Amino acid sequence: MTPRPRCDQTAAWAALRRHFDGGARDFDLRQAFAAEAGRFEAFSQQAPHVFADLSKNRIDAATQELLLALARECGVERHRDAMFGGEAVNGTEQRAVLHFLLRNPADVQVQWSSGAIENIADEASEALATREAMLAYAEAVRADDAITDIVNIGIGGSDLGPQMAVLALDEFTTRAKRFHFVSNVDGHELAAVLRQVRPHSTLFLIASKTFATRETMTNAHSARRWFEAGGGQDIARHFAALTTHTAAAQAFGITTCFGFRDWVGGRYSLWSAIGLALAIAIGASGFRALLAGAHAMDEHFRTAPPARNLPLRLGLLDVWYRNFHGFTSRSIAPYHSALRRLPAYLQQLEMESNGKRVDAQGRALPYATSPVVWGEPGTNGQHAFFQMLHQGSDVVPLEFIAVKQAGHELPGHHPQLLANALAQAQAFMQGQADAGGHRHFPGNRPSTFLVLDRLEPASLGALIALYEHRVFVSGSLWGLNSFDQFGVELGKLLAKDLEPRLASGDVAGLDGSTAGLLRRLR
Repeated sequence: MTPRPRCDQTAAWAALRRHFDGGARDFDLRQAFAAEAGRFEAFSQQAPHVFADLSKNRIDAATQELLLALARECGVERHRDAMFGGEAVNGTEQRAVLHFLLRNPADVQVQWSSGAIENIADEASEALATREAMLAYAEAVRADDAITDIVNIGIGGSDLGPQMAVLALDEFTTRAKRFHFVSNVDGHELAAVLRQVRPHSTLFLIASKTFATRETMTNAHSARRWFEAGGGQDIARHFAALTTHTAAAQAFGITTCFGFRDWVGGRYSLWSAIGLALAIAIGASGFRALLAGAHAMDEHFRTAPPARNLPLRLGLLDVWYRNFHGFTSRSIAPYHSALRRLPAYLQQLEMESNGKRVDAQGRALPYATSPVVWGEPGTNGQHAFFQMLHQGSDVVPLEFIAVKQAGHELPGHHPQLLANALAQAQAFMQGQADAGGHRHFPGNRPSTFLVLDRLEPASLGALIALYEHRVFVSGSLWGLNSFDQFGVELGKLLAKDLEPRLASGDVAGLDGSTAGLLRRLR
């Protein structure tokens, strides 16, 4: 790909800096609402399955136009089109980025660009065939009354995505199976799951692209030893692998394998065979609905005009807050308990994608990139960290996610939940100026409010895809590669050196702190 211009060297960036220094840094939301009768309509929009209110953010029409100019000058749309066209936008690994293919309907004809990687059409067809085989297997497991428990063993994207989605779609999940997720190499986690299941009625899903991820394989081997010690004999029936390394899986004793291509990164792999646990939970039709919702958001991102393109607008807002206002974190508050693992999922999506200090060519960047992403469901967060958000010394933009229709019939709960979400967003903006001292709320704290009509497979798919594309936009503006993750490797290499030292006590060559801690932990 042609190198993209660095955003801070563009005329649009300079214009934004002048705009910020000329008064936008002191933007007051209360004054903006008093002056603009149509502010809510101007800064809210409907996207597929997701309504977004951006009106309580520190932007006005002039700011938005300057941000859109930045996107044009930095070539975000060209970069987006290159991704959808099959070009190797993951430049450090010379790979295309095609997870969106996994959610395409079978009859969609992809328009590949002239720079698309070789054999991409054949690989796309193979991926769709794998999807059909995986969904057929999921239906077979759902119909197998002898299997009562599904244990997904993975880590990172092989755990966070499926676990988050199975919890989120509990209303649509079969009651004939229980679902468990094991990721941590800490044996306490696996041991706690194994106490709840029985060898003859459990299916283990080993989710590792290479079938060599150390934490995953440590847990997988321990699960197999437990299975055999409990009288289990048919590994082929009770273990399946989600991997591209079928030979390694077969050596383990697994015959049922579903793979995926190297253009599917771990944090984008929910849509692939890694989503098998979810497919078993909600069935093939539910999984297809999830894919359809994500595909609808893909098409929105690909075709909507910039001023009404929600992923683009959110990504631009993230850059505005990070690089001009200097906000260092963003909090996620889903007002739906089933979305309780969404903040953890988004942590990996954003911070592993854009937590980089060099650009796509490996040159050091002179500006900040990914914020810290964190959060908890409302109303729990209100009784924990909202104190800091309201009255703390740092301004932290907050993202509310609300669901219009409840998935339960308990009277009184849902109106109270929604009222709390609305009240908190109102309080962040308005504050409380007529009280002094401890009771003073400064207000003017920015927030975004996302609304789903219902939390169901299609809306969840759209919501996840919205966040994926938003991260793409901010990464594109920063000029970095959002699709590699070399930062996770160094600690793994050092751990391989330190593990045998815990047995031997050898501290030669270690720094004083590591040596002292190793002795303490032996």
